[in-house]
This record gives sequence, structure tokens and C-alpha cells, in this order.
Amino acid sequence: MPSQEPCANPLLLQWVQEWVDQAREHNSKGLSTYKKAYIALKACPVTFQHPSQLQQLKGFGQTLCNRLIEKQKKHCSQNGLPMPKRPRRFIIPGLANEGDGEEDGEGEERSSKRQRKAKPYVPTLRSGPYAIIMGLATLEEGSRNGMTKVQLIDVAQPHCDASFTTPPDPKSFYTAWNSMKTLLDKDIVYERGRPTRRYHLTEEGWEVARRIQHTLNPDLPRPAPSRSEPEPEPEFREIERPPRLINRSPSLEIDDQPRHDSSYVDVVTTGDSMSSSSAIPHFRPIRLAPGTFEVHLVLDVREVRAKTDRDYMQNELSKRGVNPVMRALELGDALWVAKCKDANFLSRLGAEGDEVVLDYIVERKRLDDLISSVKDGRFHEQKFRLKRSGIKNIVYVVEEVSMDAEALDRRAEMVQSAIGSTQMVNGFFVKKTQKIDDTIRYLTRMTMLLKKQYESRPLLVIPTEIITAQNYLPLLEHLRQKEPTADHHITYPAFASLASKSDMMTLRDVYLKMLMCTRQVTGEKALEIQKKWKTPYDFVKAYEDLGDGESGKKRKREMVFDHMGNMFGRKKITKPLSLKIAEVWADI
Repeated sequence: MPSQEPCANPLLLQWVQEWVDQAREHNSKGLSTYKKAYIALKACPVTFQHPSQLQQLKGFGQTLCNRLIEKQKKHCSQNGLPMPKRPRRFIIPGLANEGDGEEDGEGEERSSKRQRKAKPYVPTLRSGPYAIIMGLATLEEGSRNGMTKVQLIDVAQPHCDASFTTPPDPKSFYTAWNSMKTLLDKDIVYERGRPTRRYHLTEEGWEVARRIQHTLNPDLPRPAPSRSEPEPEPEFREIERPPRLINRSPSLEIDDQPRHDSSYVDVVTTGDSMSSSSAIPHFRPIRLAPGTFEVHLVLDVREVRAKTDRDYMQNELSKRGVNPVMRALELGDALWVAKCKDANFLSRLGAEGDEVVLDYIVERKRLDDLISSVKDGRFHEQKFRLKRSGIKNIVYVVEEVSMDAEALDRRAEMVQSAIGSTQMVNGFFVKKTQKIDDTIRYLTRMTMLLKKQYESRPLLVIPTEIITAQNYLPLLEHLRQKEPTADHHITYPAFASLASKSDMMTLRDVYLKMLMCTRQVTGEKALEIQKKWKTPYDFVKAYEDLGDGESGKKRKREMVFDHMGNMFGRKKITKPLSLKIAEVWADI
């Protein structure tokens, strides 16, 4: 972290830099604290006379300042320098009290301190306090009846994005109702009555409510300012959360039920890879007219909030007007289908079932699961399967959950690289959410959007009888080049059959998966190896032909590098990676 720019306090910065390096070397938990202090000191343009003045900078506390004081004492003692005197007032010179340049007396010092005016309370739009105030504002001003907790939650919930009854994640106990304590402390709301408590707005609370209503509806008369505060000009806006991850328990658990063999596995034939079964067939598509089908969200049954709360996602989607179809999906965590109103329409025209898969699929990853899947190779394998599905629009939802700050700091570069490659190399759309409720809202919006997009136009369906596992992707590519404005779809049974992990895997697919089990062997590198050595047998045989002994082992270690070391970009294989591959595939 050494800086090339001049610093106003180079000696202090040097000592903080030493602590940063020591913390990183010892993998200390204090690394983030030292980093914050270093950045703040480096950015400050003011020269400090004494280390105690640093307490006014972000990242510096009493402990850190005391350590710097000890450092400076030792430095002054070793170099025969006088120790600077501790200033009476810890004010950053040049940044405060610029108007009182004369010598300040004690009375002048007191008079120079201005009383800060209290700002009017402005709750965040669609937050818990906002919803409670809006709920209580439905009462008549001056009413003595008030509202019970149950009544207030019923009228407040439509005004809030968070739930008043269910925590945002299974390990949390806080709901939007906990914001009631803030309103009571600020004297916005008061309660009365035992044992049944009833809640009322105070006079100040009614002023806040009137300001909110005026902001939402500017045609209303402007509320008069209170005697104790100036007339406010509040602006309500959505506050975008920063990307920094805070301590939050996992917001969605994946039910680890095994994936059973698909009942659709024999719907689509595999086809002979050695014959001409991958040739493009000629066919007449099945046409679904507008009004003969409805768009539905299909959600994987293994996506549960917690093992004791399996129906949370389904129930929350239903509250928002989306009734998902729950089933075990062969691929992805959510997708959308067009369900025929006539259940026998497709079967009469050479297809199965009554559902057609649309061109959108969602794969959800918690941040901790994303990291582990990158480390063990599942991440690349899952992306490979999604790419082979033939679906045009693939969405990766990355749900940020709590992790140890130190572990996250170590993995930050890996996470950014994985997300970047998913967007730029694979062409997937990445959507980041903070918690399960954000994911649910995203799925709701997508469902409403796809209903508008698809239900007003005809759908073209490829008859299942002409599809094989070998010709499906070439057929789709041919159709998209020939008719770029028309989308061709397949039935859900055919999609599930093609996506099945069991019998649909070709030797080439298994070979690529085996190669990608080695860390740092990406899909691009695996494909290049497969082009050079067509089968696992060819690859192992090439190693065996290099002979034994020390010279043979050296040739084996460098075999892949010799053929692919001069390739460009992501396809290039380095010597260390060539050695890793040889350790797996050759006898060295």
C-alpha cells in the first residue's frame, strides 16, 4: 500500500503502514481497522502537531492514538528531538474555528460554540417508522381510541417493504415492528393502556405525518412549522444500500434433498453422436395463439427459507399476486412457462404436456455458496449446463449474506472475478440482492414483465419428436440466425429431459467435467484440451507415450504447456497449471 503521492504527515503514515503490513502478515483481525486509519490519514491534507489530534479522523480511536504517541516519544528520544506538547483543544487546524484568529479567552471559546439546530425527523420512504406513522395517520387527529398492535400492523404493512411479523432471515429476531421503539424514544408515538396497549401519534408525530402527506401530494396545504424547529423541506427518496456487506445471517437455505432421476429423461432421445443425427431437421412449428395460454413462474421446491419454514417464498409471492408452480427443477432455481388453457392442445400436435418453457431462467447463489462452488469447480460446471440448456436469457441472482469480514476480504477478488466472468465471458445477467425479500420482489417484477411480453403474442413450439440431444443446440442456433425476430421454444418435458444430469451426458461432456475438476482449468481451457486430445483415453495415452524416468516426467509436466502455452488470453495454460494437470492425468 505504499503511496506515491505526498502526504501531510509522512512519519505518522509510515508507522500506520507498518501496522498494516504486520496485520496482513499475521492474518490479524485488526487489518481492516488499520486499513481504514491508513486511508483516512493518507487523504487528510492537514499537518498534525500531536498524534492525539488524529482522533478527529475516521478510523482513529483512543487506543490507536496512544500507540502513535508512544511511537513518537520513542522517535523523539532516539533522535534527540523535543516531544510536541499535547494541544488543549483537539481541533484540526485550518478546518475549524477559522473566524477566531485572535487569542481566545475562555469566555470567547464558549461563545464560539454554536448550538446545532435540531433537524426535523424524516423517516426513510417505505421503512418501518414511515409505515407506522402512515398507519396511525389514518385515525382522526385528536382521537382517543388509538390502535392496537394487530390493527396497526394491518394498516401499516402496505406502506412498508419489510415484514412486520416475519424476520428477514431465519436467524434474526428483528422485524419492521422493532422501529416502534425509535418512534417512542423520539416522542413521535406514545402508548397507553394495559394490558392491551394502544398507540397514538403525538403532536410532533402529526406534524411528521402532515409533512409526509404533503411530500406525497404537493397539492395539500403545507403544514405550519413547529415553534421549536424551522420549516423543513424534506425529500423522500429510495435510499440505495451500499454494496458493503454487513453482518447478516444467511437469508435463504438450500434444502439438500437429493435430485432424483427425472421422470422425463426418455422424452428426448440421445441421438448417435457418430451419425448424422445432429443434422438440421425440417419441421413446421406448433403455434400457440395469444389468449390460449398464461405465463406462470415455476419455483424449485428445494429453494426454502429454512427447513422449518419451507413455504415462505411461496407464501410471500402469493401475497404479491404471483402463485408459483412448485416442482423439482432439473436445472436452475426458477423459470417461466406458458401454460396452455387446453391441456390436450400440445399432445394433439406432436408434443407433450401442457407447458412451454420461455427464454428466461434464474440461478440463485448465496455469496458463501458462490465462493465454495468456485473453489470446488461446481460454479463452472453449473454455468456450462445452463449454457447448454439453450435458454437465451440466463440470470444469476447473487444474494449477499453475512460472512466473516476477514474471510470475505481474502475472497473479495475471487468473487469479483467470478461475477465479472459470468457477465462478460458467459453473457449472463447478474442481479445482486441483499436478502430473500429482495429476491422475491425481483421474481415478482420479472413475472409481471414476462406476462406483458409474452401473453399478447403467438408462441412457436418445436415438436419434440424431431429433437435429439445431439441436434437441439445446432437447431436453435440455425433458427436464431435464420429468423432472428422469432423465438422458438420447447415443451417443459422436453426441456427437463435435455437438462437431466443422468442419461443425457455424452462422453465429451464427461471429459470436459473431468478436466474442470482441476482448479484453474476453466471451460475455455478444457475445450482447447479436448480439441487437441479428443477423449480421456487419447489424453492419458499421450502422457504414456512420453516415456518414464526423469526426462519422461519432465516432458509430461510440460506437455500441455508446450501445446497451449502460446495461446491468447483465457485459453493459455501456464507451466504451473500444466504441472497440476499432469499430476492428475499422468503417473508422476
